[in-house]
Amino acid sequence: MGDISKDIKSTFSNVKDKALINILYTASWISSFQNEFFKPFGISRQQYNILRILKGSNEAMKVQTIKKRMIERSPNATRLMDKLYAKQLIERFPCADDRRVVFIQITEKGMALLDSISKDFNQELLKNISDEEAVQLSGLLDKMR
Repeated sequence: MGDISKDIKSTFSNVKDKALINILYTASWISSFQNEFFKPFGISRQQYNILRILKGSNEAMKVQTIKKRMIERSPNATRLMDKLYAKQLIERFPCADDRRVVFIQITEKGMALLDSISKDFNQELLKNISDEEAVQLSGLLDKMR
């Protein structure tokens, strides 16, 4: 089992500092794991998030709505969507009433890509904690926010 003090070869002035550094370190570790996982699919974890949002909506969505629903609110969400569009994973539709508004919808190719990705790929990250610990962890993170 990991120990943040040993992993980063540091000591902490108090347990709350250690907990915060541990959260940040673990978030980075999760990001790295997911980045490597998605490489063979030709997308990033943020692009996967956009595709999942679109799949769940079952209809075209405004770009701003997608940005608000993203796990990692990215200032470069438009660029991420440009890349998905270039790969024909999403479609764009201009709004008839407001030319500044663009609607985005997942394509069949995007749906097929999502279907090819294991639904439980994140379980590898959670293999060392029990269901009860997962509930406790989630509760603590909710409390922190």
